[in-house]
Formats: sequence, C-alpha cells, structure tokens
Amino acid sequence: MSNDRSYLAALQDYYARHRVLPSYASIGSLLGLRSKSSVAALVARFKLAGLIESTPDRRLAPTRRFFERPVADAFVPAGLPSLIDDSAGDALTIDDYLIEHPSRTVLVRVKGDSMIEAGIFDGDLAVVEKRGAAKRGDVVVAIVDNQFTLKRLDLERGRFVLRPENKAYPVIRPEGALEIFGVMVGLVRKTA
Repeated sequence: MSNDRSYLAALQDYYARHRVLPSYASIGSLLGLRSKSSVAALVARFKLAGLIESTPDRRLAPTRRFFERPVADAFVPAGLPSLIDDSAGDALTIDDYLIEHPSRTVLVRVKGDSMIEAGIFDGDLAVVEKRGAAKRGDVVVAIVDNQFTLKRLDLERGRFVLRPENKAYPVIRPEGALEIFGVMVGLVRKTA
C-alpha cells in the first residue's frame, strides 16, 4: 500500500501518453506486480479511493479524482526562497480551479504580443467563459469587423474600446458593432 502513490503516478503518466488506462495484465507489467491478485487488489484500492472505475464493457477508466493534483499547504513567495511542504494538503483538478461553467467555457490559443503587459503571451491558452456582456477592465474575446481579438475592454468618451496591453499597438475604436464573445477567466501556460 505504501507504493500506491508511485503506482498512481505511473498510471497517470501512462494515461497522459496513451489516453487510456492499461489492461489488468499491462498494469502488472507496467508496475512490476507479479501476481494477478496484487493487480486486482491495487485496482480495488484505487476504485475504493474513487480514482478509477469500470466502464460497462469492463474496461478501466479514470474518474475526476484521477486528475487531481496536490496543492502545497504553503504559498511560494516570489521573493526570497523558503521551504514548502508538498506532501499533504488539498488536491484539485485544473478544471475545478479554472472552470466554473463547463458548458460555456472554451480554451482560446493566444497569437501575438498585444497583451504582454497583462502577462498574456503568444501560445498561451486563455480560458474564456462565453457570455455576451462584460464590464470595463475585463479581458475579453471580442468580435470586431468579423474578426476575433483578445483585448481589455475599456470606456472612452462613453463608448467601449478595446485596449491592447502593449504600447506598440493602437487602441481599437470600433466604428461599427462591437460584440463580446466571452470574458477571460483564467490562463494556462506551458513553460517547458
């Protein structure tokens, strides 16, 4: 049982590579478990913990808990180094953290550098909640002249404008209609 954490990590890595959980026989090979009973006991423990489940056709499938990642008990200071304990604490899925309304949420890949001063870079994934209304200061995906853009919504002389967060770009002052596609509620960046 003390190895369950490393077994789970190996299964998570396997799932990330193949998008499916291995069969019982493959679990044994993957984890170095020699007997069918030890594989069955491990699967039973993971089912009991709510990490995996059986599908109607008796295949193994991950549950939401399978995708939880540990959250360290302490914050990491951006200043001087300090010790943190990542052994215990809560766990969450990225979806639970970033997405409040799954049916209205899309990921939008950012292209360009017009929002770099807001910390939004080329290649980032903006987590956007689709809604037709936004308030001043929101970062929005807007439709201007039948084209999408990601900018900060602002007010200028009683009219909405789209303000880039890079001084090299001009403010967009729509002459026609300005339609809000959605409001950015989070950001995902892969650094490695």
